[in-house]
Parts: sequence; structure tokens; C-alpha cells
Amino acid sequence: MVTKQEIKLIKSLNQKKYRQQLGLFTVEGIKGIEEFLKSDFKLHRLYTTKQIFDDSKGDVVDISENELKKITALKNPNTALAIFEIPKSDKVDDDNLIVALDDVRDPGNLGTIIRLCDWYGVKDLVCSQNTVDCYNSKVVQATMGSLTRVNISYLNLSEFISRYNGDVFGTYMNGENIYNADLPNKGVIVLGNEANGISEKISSIIDRKITIPQFGKSKDTESLNVANATAIVLSEFRRRTIEM
Repeated sequence: MVTKQEIKLIKSLNQKKYRQQLGLFTVEGIKGIEEFLKSDFKLHRLYTTKQIFDDSKGDVVDISENELKKITALKNPNTALAIFEIPKSDKVDDDNLIVALDDVRDPGNLGTIIRLCDWYGVKDLVCSQNTVDCYNSKVVQATMGSLTRVNISYLNLSEFISRYNGDVFGTYMNGENIYNADLPNKGVIVLGNEANGISEKISSIIDRKITIPQFGKSKDTESLNVANATAIVLSEFRRRTIEM
């Protein structure tokens, strides 16, 4: 059974300010919850309509489908909802490839970028303080569990880049062709806002501007989606390490 107080708590976690105040976030669906249960994330409480979870990990509560509908953020609720504690971020490892996001606002884009970091073995994702919260329920859903394997830090991006001792790459419409560029196995790759790209403040401290060339005859396409661009850029960086 889920109480009115618990419903109020769960609903409040749809808002960033309450997630930050309480240090909690929600995960929905069996697969996503299982990914978090086998990680280092600490379970606060799990609500489920089916007795399929091991209760040794924490507090598991059996609820009805009607009760699940009262607490879900999804149009079509998926068997279970869990609340986990938000962990502290680890220190960023400067000796590896790092992805940095300058004011990325779309939850789906951030979720996909987190999955891409996981796929390409990027351990650290650094986000500007205006980038969408990685514990937003839509972001969590889009990561498909990859959130458990990528260290995400929200920092003053300009200060982080200024202190970084290595190459800082930025993605632009006009820059060095990424397919011809000499790419190292470590560095910071900055990707910008969906509408405005990388801000002027961050651009002023970027070492190398790189671009994904457009091959289509029509030049009407303004730019690539930031998540698509991330996939191509990470693929090129990782391909070079294989060829070295």
C-alpha cells in the first residue's frame, strides 16, 4: 500500500528543487530499476505490482496497478517505480576523454548522450550548471541504466576548462574537419546548446574547433542534433585510438 504522504513525496520528485532538497530521484520500469539495483546507487524504496524484486536491497512495497497510476510520471506505467538516493559525484579524471555540455536543455538529448558516453567508455560527463538535471525522470528513462556507469558533474564550466591541463575541443559549424584531424586519446570535447551552440564565454577558452562536414548537396540543414553530433564525434575519437 502507498500512503498519501508517500504519493506527495514521489510527485514532488518531478521537480528539480525537491530532488536536490531531498537527495532523491525516481526510476521507473523493471529493466531500469534492475540496472540501479545492481549498481552502487542506494535504494530508498521500491513500489511494485509484481513480486519480482529481491527485498534484500532495501524496502520493497507491494502495490496495486491503480496505486502505481497515482505515482507514475509515465502515460503507461511499467510495473514498478523505485526511489534512489542521489550520490555525490566522483572527482573528474583528467587522464581520460571527457565530454562537456554547455547548456544542453532537452532531457532526451542528455539521456542519449549519457548512453553514448557509456557505449564509448567515457567515464566523465561534465555539465554546465544550466544543463538539464540528469536525475530528471525523462533523462533517467532515456539513459536505460547508463546513468549508473557514467560519472556526471555539474560545475562552473568555464572554470573547469580554464583549469584543465590538456586539449579542449569544441564542436562548430565551421572548424577543422574531424575526419582529417589529429585526435588524441584524452581531452575535453565541448558540445553546446541545441539552439545557440557553444556560448561565447566558453568559445573564448577552447583550443581547437572541430566540425562534422556536411555531405548533402542541400545546405538548408542548419545543424545536427547535439546527441547525433556526440555519437559521430566520440566514434571518431575512439576510432583513432584503435588505429594508433
